[in-house]
Amino acid sequence: MIDKAVPSAADAVADIPDGASIAVGGFGLSGNPIALIDALLAQGTTDLSVVSNNCGVDDWGLGVLLRARRIRKMTSSYVGENKEFERQFLSGELELELTPQGTLAEKLRAGGAGIAAFYTQTGVGTQVAEGGLPRRYDGAGGVAVASPPKDVRRFDVRGEAREFVLEEAIATDFSLVHALRGDRHGNLVFNKAARNFNPLAAMAGRICIAQVEELVEPGELDPDAVHLPGVYVHRIVEVGTGIEKRIERRTVATEGE
Repeated sequence: MIDKAVPSAADAVADIPDGASIAVGGFGLSGNPIALIDALLAQGTTDLSVVSNNCGVDDWGLGVLLRARRIRKMTSSYVGENKEFERQFLSGELELELTPQGTLAEKLRAGGAGIAAFYTQTGVGTQVAEGGLPRRYDGAGGVAVASPPKDVRRFDVRGEAREFVLEEAIATDFSLVHALRGDRHGNLVFNKAARNFNPLAAMAGRICIAQVEELVEPGELDPDAVHLPGVYVHRIVEVGTGIEKRIERRTVATEGE
């Protein structure tokens, strides 16, 4: 039997080197692999290129790595809710590749599926396709590095010629994800909205590390309930059901609403 379980989050990320590229699951504060992120912070890994929908908040999720100046580049679709992210980007300390959300999801999926690139209509007629999006500022208000133009082609779709922009897939050195449950073979089950970018990030990593709230034995998961097969997962660590889960914004409806 292939047993992919490791004893701790620290052991799971111990070989992630400086300069590594990492795909990280989560959406807002939902489904963040916080135990793995904290372990990466504790071991001092730096100069990271991170692909994730967003970068957490100032003191949670990927925001803790950002605050410690461990991230060199972010590839994201949403960059709000994090003042330190804004400060580092505008001061020229952080590189950002801003990517439409659906395109980012497909770039990760394609990377995991062995597809080098694909054409999409998203971004046609904008700086996403034409280039010029700021990737790094010079610290004085000017743009030091801008995005390059991308290939645009016309294809017939349902009898109508439309323009599509070429997007390259994303494949990273490692990926960090969070799941509700997993077995020692690496099969994963996610909990509702925490599924979000986690399966896609897992697929994109050459080595996928999953933290799970509950680790079970092979055969205990209903095969029809598995969201991500173990072929994509290389290490799995149990972090317990009591792990802290933050809510980005609490809202309470008044009576009658």
